Amino acid sequence: MKIEVRNNNVEKAMRVLKKKMKREGIFQTMKAKEFYLKPSARRREEQKKNRANMRRTIRLRENNL
Repeated sequence: MKIEVRNNNVEKAMRVLKKKMKREGIFQTMKAKEFYLKPSARRREEQKKNRANMRRTIRLRENNL
């Protein structure tokens, strides 16, 4: 990943870098690998995330009708 610093504007370059890292999922990967999570707990977390996404999708579809 490459970020250009223009006009010595490091703050803007850092914002761009963070945005790119977030878009690629690097922060999620780092958070997931921070601690060991048992496989059963990992499945529970995945199911919990899937349920939340499904609820969000249903809510958005109902609002668009």
